[in-house]
Amino acid sequence: MNQVAPTPESDGVIRCDACPVLCRIRPGKLGACDRYGNVDGKLVRTDPLVLLDRSVESGRGAVRFMEGARDWGGELVRQPDAFVTGIGATTTYPDYKPAPFIVSSQVDGIDCVTVVTEGIFSYCGVKVKIDTDRYVGPEQAPVRVKGEQIGHVTTHEYGSQMLSLGGVRHLTGGSKAEGNVTCDAMMRLCNKEAVEMSIDGGSTIVVQSDKAPIVDGHAEERMRVGCGSAVTGIFAKQWFGLADEVVVVDEHITGIFTEHQAGRMLDARPSGIKIRGRKSTPGRYFQVAKPGLGWGGTDLKDPLEIIEKFDPKVAWPGLRLFMVSTTGEHHAWYVLDEELKPRPADPPVEIDRLVARIAENCEPALSTVLFMGGAGGSLRAGVTENPVRLTMSVKDKLTRVTCGGAPAYVWPGGGITVMVDVARMPDKSTGYVPTPALVFPIEFTMRLEDYRLMGGHVKHIVPVEQVLADQRNKAVAPHAENPWPMDLPNGGAT
Repeated sequence: MNQVAPTPESDGVIRCDACPVLCRIRPGKLGACDRYGNVDGKLVRTDPLVLLDRSVESGRGAVRFMEGARDWGGELVRQPDAFVTGIGATTTYPDYKPAPFIVSSQVDGIDCVTVVTEGIFSYCGVKVKIDTDRYVGPEQAPVRVKGEQIGHVTTHEYGSQMLSLGGVRHLTGGSKAEGNVTCDAMMRLCNKEAVEMSIDGGSTIVVQSDKAPIVDGHAEERMRVGCGSAVTGIFAKQWFGLADEVVVVDEHITGIFTEHQAGRMLDARPSGIKIRGRKSTPGRYFQVAKPGLGWGGTDLKDPLEIIEKFDPKVAWPGLRLFMVSTTGEHHAWYVLDEELKPRPADPPVEIDRLVARIAENCEPALSTVLFMGGAGGSLRAGVTENPVRLTMSVKDKLTRVTCGGAPAYVWPGGGITVMVDVARMPDKSTGYVPTPALVFPIEFTMRLEDYRLMGGHVKHIVPVEQVLADQRNKAVAPHAENPWPMDLPNGGAT
């Protein structure tokens, strides 16, 4: 257990100063966050420090203890196979403290430093991408957990519904219940757990990082290959000659084959079909139906509802009509009778192959959870006495930012606003403090020379080998898709 400098009081009680709550912890008890405890009069971090270790098999972990590690003899470590993450590192609150771990190593002959900490993020949120065409709710609609609003629906992005959750307004700007529920939901999402949410005027959804979303009890299987117009263009040659008219039903842009540019390029015979909705450009229609859980993200259970009629001057009895959704989940085959009314009929066997081809081009539907937060006072002050220099170093790409060893995207503009896919982080990376706020790992890696120039806390640097020898830690395999955090691209620049 990582020892933290305690603030002793009478009767063995210790005041924890790891966050602004300042819990008074009695002997043998834990603080409100369950992350710090009073063990024999010492304040300790109860979870191990997590290391990424390239020698650990994927999916397996090993706990190392001080007595099992090799003593550090003062030598400079070469090309380390272990990377110290911020998970379990403890925080730097209050701001004047140097980061819990400032670790030196040598990579490709270059002396480097990684500043390791856990940040207390009040200014943070979660962006959720839900791969589905099904209607989850109107844009800007509140998203609720246990009746409390934790965020809202934002823009729909090409086959994915987007949610914006958390943020300082929901964490601290509303009621105590709202803040606590928001913090708990965000922590569970960032720890890759399933969270059920309801959307005003919309659906109940279950979201879990890197798992299929569940919309009103329906587990999604695939996301669309494209909008109705895109599907028309992609597969036009493959259904040309099999069907006389194809309608790709889509809540956003419904495609009509014979009107579409793809059909015209193939010299497809006009069918005389008249579609409800607002025509955009030839073969592309908006607002053919309301959004919902039916065909192509519409409320349609019967796709024929969007067809007004067939022009008798153009259409003909026996015309073959194929209707399909953007994922191929819904499809139907019709033939026009003598009155030019579509009648269900058995499709040719090739149609089943085309439906399978559409489905094959649809990627598995997933929920993606992205943590987003601003690295503020305690984080930057834990790195350097002149925090703006860290900001500039990150902007100049002299300092690499990772979260639990996973690559972080740093937003342009002022400050250090990071975003990271939690699926690429070790499990159980996220904690909380009851202010409420999330506790999230973050690491800053740079050359030793650049660290000195920014006014870093160089007196607190320790070799990585000393961390391995002196700390209880848990070694886990790095995510297979992540670059190694200590790799130095571009000839040595971090």
